[in-house]
Amino acid sequence: MILTGLALGALLGFALQRGRFCVTGAFRDVWLARQSRWLTAFFVTIAVQAVGAFALDAAGVIELGGGAFPWLAAILGGLVFGFAIVYAGGCATGTYYRAGEGLIGSWIALGGYALAAAIMKHGPGAPVVEALRGVSAPVGTVHELLGVSPWILVALLVAGTAAAVWHHLRKDAARPKPVQLPARRTGLARILFERPWNAFATALVIGLIGIAAFPLSWATGRESGLGITTPSADIVAFLVTGDVELVDWGVMLVLGILLGSFIAAKGSGEFRVRVPDAQTVLRSTGGGLLMGVGAAIAGGCTIGNAMVGSATFTLQGWVSFAAMLLGTGIAVRFVFGARRADRTVAAPTPVGV
Repeated sequence: MILTGLALGALLGFALQRGRFCVTGAFRDVWLARQSRWLTAFFVTIAVQAVGAFALDAAGVIELGGGAFPWLAAILGGLVFGFAIVYAGGCATGTYYRAGEGLIGSWIALGGYALAAAIMKHGPGAPVVEALRGVSAPVGTVHELLGVSPWILVALLVAGTAAAVWHHLRKDAARPKPVQLPARRTGLARILFERPWNAFATALVIGLIGIAAFPLSWATGRESGLGITTPSADIVAFLVTGDVELVDWGVMLVLGILLGSFIAAKGSGEFRVRVPDAQTVLRSTGGGLLMGVGAAIAGGCTIGNAMVGSATFTLQGWVSFAAMLLGTGIAVRFVFGARRADRTVAAPTPVGV
């Protein structure tokens, strides 16, 4: 039954790669280019999953709970994770699908991420995570806090997201159509491997995959939806201890992301082994390690927290989402602000000044 995780992960990896769906880019664009198109697409995945998750809960297929809200860990871990993804060159899923494309820098970041997450979850860092997550509030969901039906929040989320999508589609319609190269393929092969995928269509596909993850994961005893951090940490723990009980549906999911992104990259001709320079290696290593630390503290990454947690209206999900976005903004100031300063210093003095 856990092999359904591998199959669903392959679908997710395929969609991520073909749609170039990068949450880091979505967050970074808000601060760097004042663009919200990809952030809106990310909200589409949240809104779609929210509808599906609460429908499954109402049908008794899954049971969404509240629990305590580890507010300190959500804020601190979210800030660290958001800062780290800029240096790593991608969030958890972005790093996975780029690794499937052959980027060695992403493999380095992925290794650091999984190692640090394992240390923080299963190793000497576990007491630190436990202490930080022990600082909590008793109410764990937004609808419990407000005393309203979750369906009211779902309706508001869907309406707001739909309005934002409509705004971007109107802007797209006003732009000149890009020049397209002659088609090399026809039919389904062209749609899957050649034509660029629309951001919002990709987000819809990912949202539907996220809905399917709930019952498939629940059926194996893993009562959660999509998740990247804990499975990544469990892979490292399994390699160290040999404990086969660590290999669950979630582990199959992340392995499937690698498989699916590789198939997509090979089929579209985008797979190529790319060796990074020394500076990229250092940044990928440091960013990956920080990603693992931040995600372990926050209780999830941009998928487990910002996507799935937000879709089920947990306070941890929404607060860590906001902290990740803010952490990305801080890192953008460091990375891209420094680059602008370097270009200014290096620029020649105009004649006559």
